[in-house]
Order: sequence, then structure tokens, then C-alpha cells
Amino acid sequence: MEPGGMAQHDFLSQPVSMGTTIMAASYDGGVVMGADSRTSTGTYIANRATDKITPLTDSIYICRSGSAADTQNLSRYVQWFLEQHGMELGDEPEVKTAAKLAQMMAYQNKNFLQAGLIVAGWDKHEGGSVYAIPLGGTLVKTPFTIGGSGSAYIYGLCDKLWRPNMTEEECRAFVVKAVSHAMARDGSSGGCIRTVTISKDGVKRTFTPGDQVPVAAGELPPPQRAVPAQV
Repeated sequence: MEPGGMAQHDFLSQPVSMGTTIMAASYDGGVVMGADSRTSTGTYIANRATDKITPLTDSIYICRSGSAADTQNLSRYVQWFLEQHGMELGDEPEVKTAAKLAQMMAYQNKNFLQAGLIVAGWDKHEGGSVYAIPLGGTLVKTPFTIGGSGSAYIYGLCDKLWRPNMTEEECRAFVVKAVSHAMARDGSSGGCIRTVTISKDGVKRTFTPGDQVPVAAGELPPPQRAVPAQV
């Protein structure tokens, strides 16, 4: 036992805080999803390059926040159900079907899961659409949504910058700016920025390395990469 009366490894059984920043926004023709890449366990960064934007089908993706284990397994279940559903339909599933499946699993297991989710994508019936599934299992269709611990810092920024019928480039710039500001203010968000753009033309992924993430006011500039020596 340590002087405080706690066994050396008792901290392993204590609850830990897990943070992130995820978001999705619709534009005129599709959706853009974005996330940071830091997986934290309390004050320890367990992974600095996590991909939190997971494909459910070829044109539907899910952003994950909360417990990595919970959200990864929930996403795998939804992937499997959608694969079966697509074979029965003989067509691609709709975004709202994927969102409803994720919501049902989150709600029915709300006492056992720590999962805040965003489901977004494109289908031929509704075009680009975004669904928020916060902790507890509510399902809300919305033009844009933010989630994770970093979202608390950027509600005002997103309300100011959001506007309907943006172009693809404007929407992606909006997502990158919002996520970068959350990363600057939230200690549990950080690393790189990944975005996924989904439209009728397919899926495009982009990656912004940590040293190229936009710097917020008052933030220290990132360290410069070492230039390899010329031989």
C-alpha cells in the first residue's frame, strides 16, 4: 500500500476521461466529416494518430467519440447489419437506415456504452445528410453537428461560420477551421486532422499533419520538421 492508503495499481480500476473532437457538415451536394486523431486515457495519450472516421458502407461513414472499444465494436455491428440489409435490398442502404441502426444499438445499451456518434453520407434518395447520436441514444437529423470534449469550445464559432449551400471547398475549410480551434483549446483533442468528403461522385479523404494544422490565436507554433540531409 502507498502512504495514501491506495494500492499501487488501484488507479487501473478508476474511471478515466476520454476526449476527442468530431464533426460533420452538409454542403450543396454532399457532406464533409472531420475529426482530430488523439486518443486519450485520462492525461495519457494512448494514440496520437487514430482514425475516428469509420466506413459503414461505400457512401456512409460514422464519426466516433467516447470509449474507443465501445464505438469500434458498435460500428462493426452496424457494418454487418448494413451488409445484410444491402444484399436483401439489392441496393445501397440509405443514410437514415444506418443512423437508425446505430441509434438503436446506442439507446438499447445506453447504460453500458460510452458512445457519442455522428452518421453521415450520401444516398440517391436524400443526397447528403447528417445525423447526430449523442450520449444516451437520441437521433437528430441536422445540417451540421459537433461532438466530443472539444465541441464545447467551438459552438459559438460554428454558429457564426455555418451557412447553408456552401461549396465543397468552403465546407471542408469550415470543418478544418472548427476542428483546429477545438484542438487548440481542448487538451484531450490534438494530433492531426482527417476529413472525409462524401458525394454522388464518391469519397475523398484528406489528411492534415499536425505541423500543418492552422494555429489559433495565442497558441505556440508547431515545431518544424527536420529537413533530411542531402547526400
